[in-house]
Amino acid sequence: MRMNVTERTGELVLRPLSARSVVLSLLLGTHPPELPVKDLVRGVEPFGVGGSTLRAALSRMVAAGDLVRSDGVHRLSGRLLERQRRQDEAVRPATRPWDGDWEMVVVTATGREPAERAELRARLTAHRLAELREGVWLRPANLRRDAARLGPAVQSFTSRPERPGCELAAELWPLGDWAETARALLAHIARTRGPAERFTALAAAVRHLLADPVLPAELLPADWPADELRHRYTAYQRELTEDVLGRGR
Repeated sequence: MRMNVTERTGELVLRPLSARSVVLSLLLGTHPPELPVKDLVRGVEPFGVGGSTLRAALSRMVAAGDLVRSDGVHRLSGRLLERQRRQDEAVRPATRPWDGDWEMVVVTATGREPAERAELRARLTAHRLAELREGVWLRPANLRRDAARLGPAVQSFTSRPERPGCELAAELWPLGDWAETARALLAHIARTRGPAERFTALAAAVRHLLADPVLPAELLPADWPADELRHRYTAYQRELTEDVLGRGR
């Protein structure tokens, strides 16, 4: 997922979120992902979205299949529940102790259309795999997950590369770039005070966490900022749920 961030003179400049993006961010961070209209009106108001703008956005989102409306309650549609699951995993990744093994996923399907190939690449990337060469994807075997979720077009194996793990990880992922953007986000969050600006910054933070490869500590550069970014987002989400939406823990 592309993050809505550009760089200017070493600082991050975040484009304001649309009414649709604000609604989706609120629902993606809510469990279960549903809110009555009155809660949505109260929830979006601090972020500069008026009631009429909200209702127009809700109507468009229902028509587009983003939301389902029933008895005055709007909830995420089925296709967006997978997006919420991936966001939850980005904030609280399910890891296990790493013993040095790597996952190797080989694409076995042939004769696929370009759209199918693009969908498969996006799915494997979302599962935090990186492509070593065409059709061969890798990552350290430190995540708890069901290999069946990768789909029928691939086969999974366990491997032990001969190359040093740190060297291979640095080739597969742009770790320096990811850390630089994460630190810039943390600095931006620290100096942001207005509700709309904070909301925009934290929404950018959780999108950035979707691209964190969640590597074992042994393979990460020093002072990896992912945990601090997760902590900042989790604290803000709790504040948003309790204070803005008026819900207890």
